[in-house]
Amino acid sequence: MDCYQACEVALVADVFTKSKRSRIMALVHSKNTTPELIVRSTLHRLGYRFSLSSKKLPGKPDIVLSRFQKLIFVHGCFWHQHKGCKASERPSSNSDYWNNKLDRNISRDKKNIAMLKKSGWDVLIIWECQTRKNLSLSVKLAKFMKRPNKRLRSSSASALKIEDGHTGALTIDRNCAP
Repeated sequence: MDCYQACEVALVADVFTKSKRSRIMALVHSKNTTPELIVRSTLHRLGYRFSLSSKKLPGKPDIVLSRFQKLIFVHGCFWHQHKGCKASERPSSNSDYWNNKLDRNISRDKKNIAMLKKSGWDVLIIWECQTRKNLSLSVKLAKFMKRPNKRLRSSSASALKIEDGHTGALTIDRNCAP
């Protein structure tokens, strides 16, 4: 089951028993989702190479382009609550649980993105529904990659830096100069 199907299932939460719902939710993947694969393929076609899912950066960005100091998150419209998107409608059953969970996701996303930007990263969020339009996705990614990063790290700022090379190891460099 990919993210598209999971979002559709989550919108009709009333029709399944708790045990069936649990089995369905267990099938939801957090890595290598269809939208992520589409974004990665598009970036690759545009000529960019990247690292995947840096677990050591806040929010665990899906795509890391350390050479360009850019990060991409591929957000599911339901799980990250894409405003105005049909897929972001909250289930009517167990609403307290879902409201708390989804509100925490939104809050955590804002906090993580703010920390990354403060550390000098340029951040782009691609929504699941945006991956269905190949041409506009390509244009959006190309514009993001070509725009200059105005958040260059200062030597006094505490910065997160991913070392280039085969290991992809992350170091925290508090006196990092660009």
